[in-house]
Amino acid sequence: MFDSVTSIALVGVEPRPVNVEAHIGSRANESFVIVGLPDVAVREARERVRSAMQISGYEFPNRRVVVNLSPADLPKGGSAYDLPIALAILAAARLIPAEAAKVVALGELALDGSVRAVRGALGAAVAARRLGRMCLVPGSSVGEAVAIDDVDVYPVDTLNSAIQAALGNPTAAAPGVSAHEAASGPDLAGVRGQAAARRALEVAAAGGHHLLMVGAPGSGKTMMARCLPGILPPLAVEDRLEVSLAWAAAGRPRGQSDSPPYRSPHHSATLAAMIGGGSGVPQPGEVTLAHRGVLFLDELGEFPTHIL
Repeated sequence: MFDSVTSIALVGVEPRPVNVEAHIGSRANESFVIVGLPDVAVREARERVRSAMQISGYEFPNRRVVVNLSPADLPKGGSAYDLPIALAILAAARLIPAEAAKVVALGELALDGSVRAVRGALGAAVAARRLGRMCLVPGSSVGEAVAIDDVDVYPVDTLNSAIQAALGNPTAAAPGVSAHEAASGPDLAGVRGQAAARRALEVAAAGGHHLLMVGAPGSGKTMMARCLPGILPPLAVEDRLEVSLAWAAAGRPRGQSDSPPYRSPHHSATLAAMIGGGSGVPQPGEVTLAHRGVLFLDELGEFPTHIL
């Protein structure tokens, strides 16, 4: 018996669909194997899924269970595959209707069957929209995912509530989308004097140009730079989605703001902090976080030459 549930893997900031396939053998030989380049956290899902299913009232199959995370050549990491693995096994064992597997899901399962927060809810909503499926994410991670148009996003708190939502009977409604947040920081309209600097900011904002500010300490360079996002146009829907995906990949949700981001890293920031990287799961750097917005390099001459 076979069934599959869709989840995602973040490759940089791009969500890639992952098919969580479950096969239940025909002979009594209880074992549980996960393949498809899983890391240690994914392999440990065997115990979490088994316990969560039993606590939720489902008997774990007394058969050989093989779970494949496809594509098999893409590394999988983290605990977000617990929920889709459980749904795929339940559907393959015919313990729940096959329709419950036609979803995009992610979430960590606790031993008592509850669903814990994970990263990637926004990416799951994007993948669900592309595939034309509903999306199940932990209630505490739903955040920006509900702002994605043309997709049904349901927050789930337990394995049983995820099953009910997948069957079209959600126990909780997705929260409403709040009004877009206004841009923070000083307003250029409040700046008195500085006619040349104001004109330079306006030209840079209109044409998307780089800007080099030179002046004595205290002359207002930093203040003027902080005013720049306020005169940039609000982010379009797709641009806001790009920025939100980048920030979500860094574990920094932006809410529903359509104002361009503003980043001002310290001159002692490392190369990895500036352009991204790190061990394990790579993190976006300041350059990526400033996408579609403003990257202000204060004290430019103090930055190491290998960064510039």
